[in-house]
Amino acid sequence: MFAQPSARLLRNRAFSTSAAHRTTSVTLKALGLDAYNLGVYNGTWGGNGNIVESVNPATGEVIGAVQQANLTDLNQTLDHATRAAKVWRSVPAPKRGEIVRQMRNALFAKIEPLGKLVALEMGKILPEGIGEVQEYIDIADYAVGLSRMLNGQVVPSERAGHMMMEVWNPLGVVGVISAFNFPVAVYGWNSAISMVCGNSVVWKGAPTTALTSVAVTKILAEVLETNNLPGAICSLASGGAEIGNAIAQDKRVNLVSFTGSTNTGRTVALAVQERFGKSLLELGGNNAIIVHNDADIDLAVRSVLFAAVGTAGQRCTTTRRLFLHADIHDTFIERLIKAYGQIKIGNPLESGILCGPLHTKQAVAAFEQGVSDVKAQGGKILHGGNALHHLAGNFVEPTITSIAHDAPVVHREIFAPILHTIKYDDISEAVAWNNEVGQGLSSSLFTTSPEKMFNWIGPEGSDCGIVNVNIPTNGAEIGGAFGGEKETGGGRESGSTAWQQYMRRQTCTINYSGMLPLAQGIKFE
Repeated sequence: MFAQPSARLLRNRAFSTSAAHRTTSVTLKALGLDAYNLGVYNGTWGGNGNIVESVNPATGEVIGAVQQANLTDLNQTLDHATRAAKVWRSVPAPKRGEIVRQMRNALFAKIEPLGKLVALEMGKILPEGIGEVQEYIDIADYAVGLSRMLNGQVVPSERAGHMMMEVWNPLGVVGVISAFNFPVAVYGWNSAISMVCGNSVVWKGAPTTALTSVAVTKILAEVLETNNLPGAICSLASGGAEIGNAIAQDKRVNLVSFTGSTNTGRTVALAVQERFGKSLLELGGNNAIIVHNDADIDLAVRSVLFAAVGTAGQRCTTTRRLFLHADIHDTFIERLIKAYGQIKIGNPLESGILCGPLHTKQAVAAFEQGVSDVKAQGGKILHGGNALHHLAGNFVEPTITSIAHDAPVVHREIFAPILHTIKYDDISEAVAWNNEVGQGLSSSLFTTSPEKMFNWIGPEGSDCGIVNVNIPTNGAEIGGAFGGEKETGGGRESGSTAWQQYMRRQTCTINYSGMLPLAQGIKFE
């Protein structure tokens, strides 16, 4: 049985009565949410774990509460998901795609309130919140087509009367542990692709965006229930580190897809490997843009502005390092500071706002520590550098620094809008500096030289998983594989052949000759 919250717990919640809260109430109602919500779904809703409050990072007001899973809830959910996977894998892949198509339509019908909830709970500006839901819709479209193209291949056999082929089959249960900064899209990348591949999914979203996890699951659950399919195909187990650790350690979870910090990802990877499970890791990024002296400066300034300030610097693909050729360095800095000065900071639901709050007070503290470390390590603050404590929410100024490429603070990912600028003389120097950090997610070069473009994407260029030319480091399309190298984890999500990670590859040899020739010409008679 699932417990209900005590009257005392609910009385102690300080829900705001402001206009902002009235907006929140309308949004929650449109998504079937309330002030208190159950955070476990495995065909039925429940939860016996702790109750967590979701807080609007722009106002500090409580949006709502979610009762999380405890370990017993998770165990039951994994049992349900395991049984559901056996049902789901027997459904032909194109028909699985039809279910994902219906989910896509259901998400589209709720794109406005769901995008607004992302803005309220995560803190990104409303256009980005709606864009994130659109990203799930886009990957669902992609997955529907993919459901008819999960192709193997025929391999020529060296033996007469034999056929060898490669086939792909579902893994079983996929666990998705997602982060706060993309509370819809990352789950969408994993869920849509994994589902057409024939797996059930157990999702643990970030505790600080638990309302979004519940809202998305409600939308998907309605589609499954309408089609008389087990709801546990799209299970939810809201919770914190205890639930995440249990998912990583449980043998019933065939693949764990984890998005988050490098340190936590290392712990997850070791736990999964200990039981010889599969993991898909999308971890930290310390992304750089190189602007060469032949670049289109207007294009580069606009790109850097979005790449460094978008989502208040809280994307894994945010630009954190900017290498500027000496010939254009001073002019570029002058124009970039002017552009930064025009950025409007404030409530992400308001029109014209480009920079919302950081997600938590801890993130503000990390921002302040980063600024302090820049100064202590010989750097200068060219613009910004202040936390806006006079505002109710978790606001900081987008910040530009000037500092050495090898300063320790430059090599550390700070999840905040701090952009380190560094002057270089030779492009080979800038490429080496791009590659010298532990992370390897995204990178971009601005140049008009074809030679430099192709060197950049070649074996002597960037060592990142995403290598761009004349576009920002962020804003990836769903058709390409998303992920990075080194401490970014090596996983790939979304497009290209990323679907293969959610399936097991089998090499099959069929003998129709009536004879028994052995490979490599071996005689065993």
